[in-house]
This record gives sequence, C-alpha cells and structure tokens, in this order.
Amino acid sequence: MPGKKSDPHPDPCDPPRRRANKRKGHGTYETDRPPIFSIVGRESGTVRFFVRHHADAKTCLEVVSSTVPADATILYTDEWRGYAPVEKKLKTSHATVKHGRAADGHREWARDDDGDGRREVHCNSCEGAGTGLRTYLREFRGVHKKHLADYVATYETMTNAKRITSTVIHRMCFVTHNPHSRDT
Repeated sequence: MPGKKSDPHPDPCDPPRRRANKRKGHGTYETDRPPIFSIVGRESGTVRFFVRHHADAKTCLEVVSSTVPADATILYTDEWRGYAPVEKKLKTSHATVKHGRAADGHREWARDDDGDGRREVHCNSCEGAGTGLRTYLREFRGVHKKHLADYVATYETMTNAKRITSTVIHRMCFVTHNPHSRDT
C-alpha cells in the first residue's frame, strides 16, 4: 500500500500523497480519516472521545448508547443524519442545530428553544473539545491511524484529570499497554 504513513514509498515515479489529505466529506478509517466522536457531559464536564471506522447511524447509536446515561433528559447534536435513530432507540429527547445553510441562507450555531434567553441547544462544547484534541495531535505532525486511539485516550485522560492520582496513572498505563482497550 504505497503512500501510507510510516511505510516506504516504493515507486519514485509515483509521487506520494499530498499532506493533510484534503478530501471533502466525512472520513472513514479506509480513507485515512477515522471519525472521532466527542461527548461532553453538560453538568459533569467530563469529555469522552471515540475513534471509530465509520460515522454511520449504527456507529452513532452505539457510541451514544454506551455513553449517555439512561436518565439523561436531552441530547444535543448537529444535524448529521447518523444521529436520527438515537431518539427512538434510547427514548431520550434529541435537539439539533443546523450548521449548514438553511433555505433562507441562515446558519444556526445555537438556539433558545424554551424562550428563557439562554441558548441551550448547541454542540459547542463538543466542538471545543475537538479543537483541543486537534491542537494536541498537531504537535505530533501526523499520527498513524492504528495508533490514533491511544493518542486520543491519552488526551481524554489528561483532559478529565483534575489532578494526577493513582487512578489516572493506572488508566494511562492500561491504555498504553493494552492496544485493545480502546475500540477503533
């Protein structure tokens, strides 16, 4: 497989792939752009990241159902179609914001649904967490996709750690030495 990171390029007449892989659309593991899901607890502030092969409806449902507590009152996401079955399957209210242009040309980033003056419908917390993760990964100047879950787990642990404890150290050692501890 020529052009993969960390593999030698066998044919000098065939130039290597361009840096940053600028293909449009949602990535997949096969296209070297594995999707990373982020979930942030509004009250707890806990951040969870999941590296997966695809971002289809089945995967979205699996990530949300394994993370969101059964007693959660509402789930806020963007308009990605993969989240559509979540409300039916989990019996949790689901509100979305539409980042893409609507028919009137308007783009939505946050919305006040109950009229109290506070825009509670947004996914800015997850987007901010993703920005922090990208900044962290940028230092490594490219991470091979088979090691991405380990880097993401390290960042997640350090983000959620309020102080370094034996539990944090144990989690760091467990993730580092057990390649199957985070599902890719």
